Amino acid sequence: MTTRLHVDWTRCDGHGSCAELLPELLDVDDFGFPVARSRERDPAVPRRHEAAASHAVRTCPLMALRTYDAHP
Repeated sequence: MTTRLHVDWTRCDGHGSCAELLPELLDVDDFGFPVARSRERDPAVPRRHEAAASHAVRTCPLMALRTYDAHP
């Protein structure tokens, strides 16, 4: 299983806090919205970054992030 990070674009307002908490996975566009550094829609979360990803999910002010397990 691979853990992936999903951004719910209907909820995201571009606060950018997720990119600050997960700079290894996320960057922000010109408007502050998160973009995956890998350019994947739902980037894979390496095991070493799972705790940081969980923290980002919990602290997103609009609950626009979630992680899920996917088959490779």
